[in-house]
Amino acid sequence: MIDSALSRRSVLRLFAGGAALAIGGPEARAAHARMTRLIDKAEGLPSIGARIDFISRALIGTPYRGYTLIGGPRKAEKFVTRDDVFDCVTYCEAVLAAAMVRGAEDYADTLRQIRYRDGAVSWRERNHYFSQWCERNVANRKCRPVAVPGGEIINKTLAYMPELGAQRMQITAVPRASLLSNTELLASGDIIGFLSQRPKLDYFHIGFVIVAPDGGLWLRHASKSRRRVLDEPLVRFLKLNRVKAVTLLRPREPQDFA
Repeated sequence: MIDSALSRRSVLRLFAGGAALAIGGPEARAAHARMTRLIDKAEGLPSIGARIDFISRALIGTPYRGYTLIGGPRKAEKFVTRDDVFDCVTYCEAVLAAAMVRGAEDYADTLRQIRYRDGAVSWRERNHYFSQWCERNVANRKCRPVAVPGGEIINKTLAYMPELGAQRMQITAVPRASLLSNTELLASGDIIGFLSQRPKLDYFHIGFVIVAPDGGLWLRHASKSRRRVLDEPLVRFLKLNRVKAVTLLRPREPQDFA
């Protein structure tokens, strides 16, 4: 069993490496030209939180579009790096990858590591559920949980995507009241996921927390209802969407990955 698992992992990594080579040409770089420019401009900022704030702010107004990723259970997966439109997840992935790299040449590879388990470009290795996204990006040390008093573990069976089969996941949930009672623990660049109350789904939306100079909390996100990337008060979003609990992750500085 160990030899079989290692062989499978090796094949996935080899495939992922081939995919990275395939996207390294001029056409691929053109697909994320905006990110290349923003990476260069953000290079001198002192922290990953500052770089996330700068890069994500520069993308405000970018149109929302869902289903930009290419692949399916019976369709070959293709690695997409476009930066002209986003949904809530691809926006966070793109900004996070751009803030983590020290040079634009590493952007695509970092994005691939964030989006797929072990960086393997495959539909089944893609982080379809945000709970998977959290688990894998904590395991690969790209992010860490934000400890907030009152947090709890929720066990939930996910079956929103029948092709993946039912999946039992553990979700770290911070109740809304606990979040609002401990806002001093939040930092700009924290990734926030909003738990869904639907029985087979884990989260309904994600975005970045931005802490204003006056201490006010903003949600920066790609909004489906507003059709663009924008800022809105976090408290208002929680109220309007009747959010009961959230999950919080803090991106790590690149030197902390090892």
